[in-house]
Amino acid sequence: MLGTELAAACRNSGYQVRVYDLPEFDVADIEHLRQAVDPADAVINCAAYTDVDGAESKSQLAHRVNGEAVGRLGDLARAAGKWVLHFSTDFVFDGRQDRPYAETDVPNPISEYGRSKLAGERLLEATGCPHCTIRLEWTYGVHGNNFITKLLRRATAGGTVSVVDDQVGAPTAVAEVAQVVCRMLENKTTGLYHFAAAGFASRYDVAAFVFERLSLSVGLQRCRTADYPAPAARPLNSRFDCSRIQALLDRPIAPWQEPLERYLRQLQ
Repeated sequence: MLGTELAAACRNSGYQVRVYDLPEFDVADIEHLRQAVDPADAVINCAAYTDVDGAESKSQLAHRVNGEAVGRLGDLARAAGKWVLHFSTDFVFDGRQDRPYAETDVPNPISEYGRSKLAGERLLEATGCPHCTIRLEWTYGVHGNNFITKLLRRATAGGTVSVVDDQVGAPTAVAEVAQVVCRMLENKTTGLYHFAAAGFASRYDVAAFVFERLSLSVGLQRCRTADYPAPAARPLNSRFDCSRIQALLDRPIAPWQEPLERYLRQLQ
């Protein structure tokens, strides 16, 4: 989802892009990584094991892809003098804080997925290669599976749709992420940044917005995260303080409703 959108945006910005993906490319294979790093001027790592619940039973795989592979990438990049941009997640936090999370807040993941992503951040940092890590939350786009597409499938199946109202964050379009990354590429920005659409809403609020904009008559019901136990715990508060990355951008970060409306028009 993110990689496809990002590759297109980079090409539109005049960059020559080479994409590596499964099944031909395995990010956990150091020789595959070397083949990607050596000819590049910059490396953007969109690869990740993203099955949050699956990571609980396949923690070794999650840590191999989200952690160890990122460390190896950093080692190769440092040796070759290459800049790396890496993506992380709101799941590095426990979600118990009562305000938006800043980059200076101490991570405390509550799932194997979150722990594996935090391991990747730290292993990359430890290599000393020039790099930028951007934490994202609640991403969606025209390619791949996401909360919005899952929501619409549930709506078309009929019956009442129950959506949690105690998980709060900002649905963030990968199209917006791609534009930010193109800006970071210009100067090969380094450091840790949070990026999300402006504002915040509960998952229930987002669902209500989607159904209203698409004029869908759906029985929408509030529920709590605790009502639907899952293998992996989710952070209830995913709000980000994005002031650090905003200072680098030439326009204000758009409220979450605007990119989501554009996305819904694309779906129609």
